Amino acid sequence: MSRHTSYGKSIGTTKKRNVLKRFERVDVLKKLGRWNEAEKKRVTGLPKTPVL
Repeated sequence: MSRHTSYGKSIGTTKKRNVLKRFERVDVLKKLGRWNEAEKKRVTGLPKTPVL
Protein backbone atom coordinates (compact mmCIF):
# COMPACT_ATOMS: atom_id res chain seq x y z
CA MET A 1 0.00 0.00 0.00
CA SER A 2 1.39 3.43 -0.88
CA ARG A 3 0.95 6.77 0.81
CA HIS A 4 -1.44 9.33 -0.54
CA THR A 5 0.25 12.28 -2.28
CA SER A 6 -1.41 14.80 0.03
CA TYR A 7 0.85 13.64 2.87
CA GLY A 8 3.88 15.03 1.07
CA LYS A 9 7.37 13.67 1.04
CA SER A 10 8.80 12.39 4.29
CA ILE A 11 12.46 13.13 3.56
CA GLY A 12 13.72 16.61 4.35
CA THR A 13 10.59 18.61 3.68
CA THR A 14 10.66 20.97 6.64
CA LYS A 15 9.51 24.50 5.98
CA LYS A 16 11.26 27.49 7.47
CA ARG A 17 9.16 28.73 10.36
CA ASN A 18 8.30 32.41 10.50
CA VAL A 19 7.54 32.36 14.24
CA LEU A 20 10.23 31.97 16.86
CA LYS A 21 9.81 30.23 20.19
CA ARG A 22 10.64 32.15 23.36
CA PHE A 23 14.12 30.71 23.85
CA GLU A 24 14.93 31.46 20.20
CA ARG A 25 13.76 35.06 20.60
CA VAL A 26 15.87 35.46 23.73
CA ASP A 27 18.92 34.17 21.84
CA VAL A 28 18.31 36.69 19.04
CA LEU A 29 17.87 39.52 21.55
CA LYS A 30 21.15 38.55 23.24
CA LYS A 31 22.95 38.58 19.87
CA LEU A 32 21.52 42.03 19.11
CA GLY A 33 22.42 43.32 22.60
CA ARG A 34 18.80 44.14 23.47
CA TRP A 35 18.33 41.59 26.26
CA ASN A 36 18.50 42.67 29.89
CA GLU A 37 17.97 40.68 33.06
CA ALA A 38 14.80 42.62 34.01
CA GLU A 39 13.02 41.01 31.07
CA LYS A 40 14.11 37.57 32.22
CA LYS A 41 11.13 37.19 34.55
CA ARG A 42 8.47 38.42 32.12
CA VAL A 43 6.55 35.80 30.20
CA THR A 44 4.84 38.13 27.74
CA GLY A 45 5.77 41.38 26.07
CA LEU A 46 9.09 40.48 24.48
CA PRO A 47 10.05 42.86 21.68
CA LYS A 48 9.72 41.71 18.10
CA THR A 49 12.85 40.24 16.56
CA PRO A 50 13.92 39.51 13.00
CA VAL A 51 14.12 35.87 11.97
CA LEU A 52 17.83 35.13 11.54
